[in-house]
Amino acid sequence: MKPPVQRTHHILSAASNLLGITLLIIAGLHISKTSANTFADEIAWGGAVCFSVSCLASYAALRDEKDSARLEAFADLVFMLGLGLLMISIIVLGLSQA
Repeated sequence: MKPPVQRTHHILSAASNLLGITLLIIAGLHISKTSANTFADEIAWGGAVCFSVSCLASYAALRDEKDSARLEAFADLVFMLGLGLLMISIIVLGLSQA
C-alpha cells in the first residue's frame, strides 16, 4: 500500500503564484480606472484573501507533523474557494466589458 501523497508544497507554491496573479489583476483594474465600473476587483480581493489563508495553512502543515493532514485539507479547500473566486472575477470582468 502506498503512503498518502503530500500535496502541501504544491498547494503552497500554486497559492502563492495565484496570489501574485490576483494582486496583479486588482492593480491593473485600479490603474485602468475600471474598478469603479465592475465588482471584479472586490471578488478578486476575496480570492486574494483565500490564497493568503491557503499559503498560511499549507506552510503550517509543512511545519506541524501532528496536524499536517487536517491543515493540508483546509489549505486545499480554501485554495479551491480562491480559485473559484478568481474565475468568477474574470467572468464578471469579461461580461462587464462586453
